[in-house]
Amino acid sequence: MNLTFDLPPDACDCHLHIFDPRFAEQPGNGAPFEGGTAGEYRAVARRMGTRRAVIVQAKRYGTDNACLLDAVAQFEGQARGIAVVPPDVDDATLRMLHAGGVRGLRFSVWNPGDTVMTVDMIEVLARRIAGLGWHAQLHMSGDQIVAHADMLSRLPCPIVFDHMARLPPGLGVRHPAWGIVRDLIDRGDCWVKLSGAYLNTLQGGPDYPDATAVAQAFVRAVPQRLVWGSDWPHVTERAHKTPDTVQLLALLARWEPDEAVRNRILADNPRELYGYA
Repeated sequence: MNLTFDLPPDACDCHLHIFDPRFAEQPGNGAPFEGGTAGEYRAVARRMGTRRAVIVQAKRYGTDNACLLDAVAQFEGQARGIAVVPPDVDDATLRMLHAGGVRGLRFSVWNPGDTVMTVDMIEVLARRIAGLGWHAQLHMSGDQIVAHADMLSRLPCPIVFDHMARLPPGLGVRHPAWGIVRDLIDRGDCWVKLSGAYLNTLQGGPDYPDATAVAQAFVRAVPQRLVWGSDWPHVTERAHKTPDTVQLLALLARWEPDEAVRNRILADNPRELYGYA
C-alpha cells in the first residue's frame, strides 16, 4: 500500500522495537524473535517515508539496554531510545544511557504476567530521571490509569502514554481514564502516542473503527500533545492479522485530514518531546 499524503522531511515514527540476534534475549521467552533488526526496520521506514525513529526497549531484553543503544547508534543521530532499568540503577548508568540517545524510561505494566517493571517503580524512577529531562513512558490500561491517578499527578517528570492510553474499546472516551489523561495534558506535562490501533479494537482492521474514534477524539482535543508510532514489528498483535505498517500510517489521514496538523504530529511534536535539533 502507498500513502496518499506527503510526509514532512523529518517525520518521526515514535514507537518501534528492535530485535537483533547479536544480543541475547532473557530466558523464558521461547525462541528468539526473528524479523526485527534495525536494517529490516529501515526498509519499512523507507516505504513509509519517515526519517526519524524512537526505539523502545523490548521486554525480551529486560533491563539490558545493549541492543537498544546499538540500534539508536545505527540511526546516526536520527533516533532516540526509551530504556528499561532497575530501581537501583546508578547515576553513571543513567548518564551513559543519556549519552547514547535515551530520553525516557518505559513502564509496560499493562500485563502483570510478563512485566519487567512494576507500578511501584514508576514514582521512584521518575524522581531519578527528572533532572535529565527524561519522561516516563507508561503502557497502562485505562483502569490502571484510574487506579493510580493520584500517583500520576505527583510525577516530577513528563508522562507519555502508550497506545492512546489503552482506553477500553467498548467505552473509548466515555471511560474515566479519558478525563484523567486530559487533565494531565492540560497541566502541560503529558503526551499521548497515536499508536497500537490493533490493541484498542474489538472491530478489527484495517480501519479499526473503535480505535479510530478514540484517535480522532485525541486529535480534536489536544493535537499539540500527540505523536505517532507504528509499533513495528507488531509483536503484541495476536487477535488480528498482523497489519501492514504503511497502512497504519495511512490511517493518520483519516484521523486528521489537515496537513498542517498531521505535520505537527509527525515532526514538530516529536522534535519538542525527544529533543531533536
